[in-house]
Amino acid sequence: MGAAPSRPEASSASSPTADGHVVPTALSASSTSDTANQAQSKRAPAPHMLREIVAGENVTDVAALEDQVTAGIFLAGKTKKYWVDERTRHNCFMLFPRGLAITWSEDPKYWTWHPLKEGSDAQAGIETVALQNVCWLEVQGKLELSHLTPGVTYEVFFEVKLDDPAYGWSTPVNLRLKFPDGTIQQQKENLQEKPRGKWLQVKVGEVKPHKGQNGEVEISMFEYDGGQWKRGLLIKGIKIIPKE
Repeated sequence: MGAAPSRPEASSASSPTADGHVVPTALSASSTSDTANQAQSKRAPAPHMLREIVAGENVTDVAALEDQVTAGIFLAGKTKKYWVDERTRHNCFMLFPRGLAITWSEDPKYWTWHPLKEGSDAQAGIETVALQNVCWLEVQGKLELSHLTPGVTYEVFFEVKLDDPAYGWSTPVNLRLKFPDGTIQQQKENLQEKPRGKWLQVKVGEVKPHKGQNGEVEISMFEYDGGQWKRGLLIKGIKIIPKE
């Protein structure tokens, strides 16, 4: 009969005795898993509401997304971008024009769509929208409040550019935040005085969500009382980022 198969030996390490001899010392069976657990414990905590934020996407491994969120994840058919601030671990969002409600945006007499040509999102097929001529300006986006990090003060901006010939901006535009309880923040901004040919962040207001708060905040830019025809506004989107 053949020799019985030898039993696998436990991993061992060597340690010196007082007289200088070296004797083997068995390693603990749990040492490898302990090391793995220690490495896991050093990982940053999962971003706030990550599973809920990506719930509508075709994601098979939500945990794997944790390594991607600092670079950003496109959501809802690339109409939205979600990322986590690398330093603070707070959630951030960008709502692109295709995800906004823009009056008459599908009529090329009034608005035209163009690929974004610069920045980190240019290769993703993101579009900007350019105002050709309207007297009724109305742009609105929505974001679920529970997806923002609780207790953090956020600033909300429209990211826009004015390209000449830009006209009709002597009447200030209205910028508004409307919260689920009906509370409204509103202010006016004179775009006539803004520089041309560069992306600008036009502040709408601030949001500080509390834990357990639900419902959508509506983010709007509008002007239709002045009666002026307007041209030359490009919209990249709405950005929601922690206040510095």
